[in-house]
Amino acid sequence: MPEKATNDQTGAGYRNTVGVYFVCCALTFLILLADLAIPLGVAIDVLYVMVIWISLWSPRKSFIIFMAVACSLLTIGVFFYQPAVPEMWKVISNRSLALFAIWMTALLGWKRKISDEKHEKAVGDREKALQETRVLRGFLPICASCKKIRDLDGYWTQMEEYIRDHSEADFSHGICPECVKILYPQLHK
Repeated sequence: MPEKATNDQTGAGYRNTVGVYFVCCALTFLILLADLAIPLGVAIDVLYVMVIWISLWSPRKSFIIFMAVACSLLTIGVFFYQPAVPEMWKVISNRSLALFAIWMTALLGWKRKISDEKHEKAVGDREKALQETRVLRGFLPICASCKKIRDLDGYWTQMEEYIRDHSEADFSHGICPECVKILYPQLHK
């Protein structure tokens, strides 16, 4: 069973998450300022991909999509805010490529995060199953006559008792057909 996080671990996780949010917002703001200061023809808006990369460190997958939407809106907003330039086809193609890069980065990051979560869950399930599995291994010293098994302390115990204590197996007794012939010949007829 996983251990509960201590206050230090929880606090550190919270600080890291807040740090990721802060860096994403600050970087988005700086890119927006640069995008507003530079003429429309320069493809500075592709830098929003860095914001998406940083947002991948957030524990919340929804933050990735939130930042992709915010960066897309800023990319489109600056296009309409700034004055037109002579070669608008370059501006439109640069902005379109930036939007494509933003969303491809966000979607691939989203898929990677989901894949990592599934992998971590599978590893956790495997480790849990391994912890719950008890397997007898090695040599078991067993008496050739009575079939008692000698344990590590040197005591001889019934085979059923030893296996029950050292594994997850339980026993149900019965009599096989060969023993019925030997022990109860009158029932065999």
